[in-house]
Amino acid sequence: MTEPAPPHRRPEEENPRHGRLHARPAPPVTRGATGQTTLAAPGGGPPALLYAPAGDGPYRVVVLLHGAGGTAQQGLDLLLPLADTHRLLLLAPQATASSWDLIVEGFGPDVARIDELLRTVFGAYPVTEVAVAGFSDGASYALSLGLTNGDLVDAVLAFSPGFAAPLVTHGRPRAFVSHGTDDRVLPVDVCSRRLVPRLHTLGYPVEYAEFAGGHEVPAEIRQRAVAWLAG
Repeated sequence: MTEPAPPHRRPEEENPRHGRLHARPAPPVTRGATGQTTLAAPGGGPPALLYAPAGDGPYRVVVLLHGAGGTAQQGLDLLLPLADTHRLLLLAPQATASSWDLIVEGFGPDVARIDELLRTVFGAYPVTEVAVAGFSDGASYALSLGLTNGDLVDAVLAFSPGFAAPLVTHGRPRAFVSHGTDDRVLPVDVCSRRLVPRLHTLGYPVEYAEFAGGHEVPAEIRQRAVAWLAG
């Protein structure tokens, strides 16, 4: 992964091609629905899924990123059973291609889509904190997007990531990383066991959890991750 960028940014490094998100929480101007709903994707394409616990908030938003070839519903399902208890507002976009733009050809359309979806969410719900989470390719994307946007994202949940590749970095978001010791898709030895020490070296606070299993996210790992997020 790249070294942290210098503090002075060139304007050209503040756009979707560099993974930058510009939406920010603000007092909502409308009242968003609770429960599971759909959000139209900016520019067309598959809609995103949103889940908001009952009540008036405020909420922590978690952007949930599916794995390669996955769906927004699979992204949402990562934390849906835990959303009510922990007051998590879940936003699950659908990648514009089979996987996220960074994995396919570099930051761009998915960043712009997520930015617009966040603007919609911030306009309808009271939000205090923002996290990004994902599984497999979605975990690699969550780390890359989170490190790029640490001035918005305060935490990243990365379940079985392959890498982190921010082009620029902002802030120092904390990270929870998990990986199965028998993962045959993204082997732990060449993925998280290399990635986590590198993140530590660069000054990011990381909680690391290995488990006996394959390319999956066991229920106990999800519970541990959300408890860590709340803490």
